[in-house]
Amino acid sequence: MNFHRFPNTFINQVYLKVQNLEASLTFYQEIIGFKILEHSEKRAFLTADEATPLLVIEQPDEVEPKQPRTTGLYHFALLLPDRSDLAKILRHFIEVRYPLQGASDHLVSEALYLADPDGNGIEIYTDRPEGTWEWQGDDVIMDTGHIDAENLLSLSSNEKWVGLPAKTMMGHIHLHVADLEQAKEFYTTGLGFTVVNKIYGASALFLSTGGYHHHIGLNIWNGKGAPRPSENSVGLKWFTIVYPSEQVKNEVVKQLHSLGSSVLVQGNRTFTIDPSGNKIELTF
Repeated sequence: MNFHRFPNTFINQVYLKVQNLEASLTFYQEIIGFKILEHSEKRAFLTADEATPLLVIEQPDEVEPKQPRTTGLYHFALLLPDRSDLAKILRHFIEVRYPLQGASDHLVSEALYLADPDGNGIEIYTDRPEGTWEWQGDDVIMDTGHIDAENLLSLSSNEKWVGLPAKTMMGHIHLHVADLEQAKEFYTTGLGFTVVNKIYGASALFLSTGGYHHHIGLNIWNGKGAPRPSENSVGLKWFTIVYPSEQVKNEVVKQLHSLGSSVLVQGNRTFTIDPSGNKIELTF
């Protein structure tokens, strides 16, 4: 099943603030493998298929370095279509000697972790077949084990690495929040997601729609009550949630109003802000 299209609700675009647009473009093209879809003096739209923007990077005026121990982005996650694609990008990272922050076998997926030049977290992963996922009641079983890098690399070929595959998707987003219970109410009662894993107990939650292992991760690893970053700090500007229809999106807006959450309408675009200050665009 494709968990990133109708009738599911999913993440499809992330918008980041960076300190130096040109330096970031070099990283996102040469290290990650994006292509430029649009490019202006202060902003660039990046794509894998030369048609669909997955990541937007912007250099704000008076930009500030990434602030530690705040709410905001933990990582955005690029989902590759096949395990061999993960093998190829791992070999690419080794060849260019770009440092990884981690590599994990999550049972439902295999993932590589790194950061861009500003410290924005990135996960690049591939899913294991849905039929191999195990559930315990309403919780999908996940773990953080060692990835079998030797086995993975055996799938890579001697072909020249040419960047992200065209079918790359924005698989999920993982956020630092200030209060896990407040965030849970906002993302479930407000936005309509379901908790599917509580592997880290009282410090993190994973949520999805349609039985995916997670479209959204939430954690308080920067500390309960962590402050919001400043407006011009490097990091997340917003991310986009796609609903299956305008009717569903409008119902979500009503749910947000009932919670007392802010809903901002700017032209034909609708935004909300979670209790920790993470901004979200609601689309369909």
